[in-house]
Amino acid sequence: MVHTLVTVDLNGKSLYLSTLKAIDADMTSSASTTNRNNNKSILAVDDENTIVDIIKQSLQRQEFKVCTFTDPFEALAHFNSASKEDYHHIVLSDIRMPGMNGYEFIRKVKESNPKVKIMLMSAFEIQEKEFHNILPDIKVDAFLQKPFSIQQLNNVVEKIGVDSP
Repeated sequence: MVHTLVTVDLNGKSLYLSTLKAIDADMTSSASTTNRNNNKSILAVDDENTIVDIIKQSLQRQEFKVCTFTDPFEALAHFNSASKEDYHHIVLSDIRMPGMNGYEFIRKVKESNPKVKIMLMSAFEIQEKEFHNILPDIKVDAFLQKPFSIQQLNNVVEKIGVDSP
């Protein structure tokens, strides 16, 4: 099965639809990948409930521990209050959110834990050069362009998560 997020623009409001499509190849992770993930924790923040729900369901199937938020202030408070045993290995953030954008959010996350892996996602085209001009001292490990498939999400998380402590 391939799970894809589809963006529909309705008079300036974005609507995200989730689609499932059957495919021939088995896209589930192997037992070794699953075992490797069950001690990894991911924090995801996006102001769209549908997006965080799909992210959570997908990554939990890969046996990641996942905390999701639609409010970046709540996500940051949670991130900062996590104990050393419950810290997050990867933070996945939308760029465009009300109140605090993704750039501000990841800057504060990196101030708290410089070793955390960062993934940014956006429905807008992400120019790495432009990003590095805005946050030259922040390392972003991956970018995801919305809409993205669940397989793309899993692949990127797996790729950057392999090196996480």
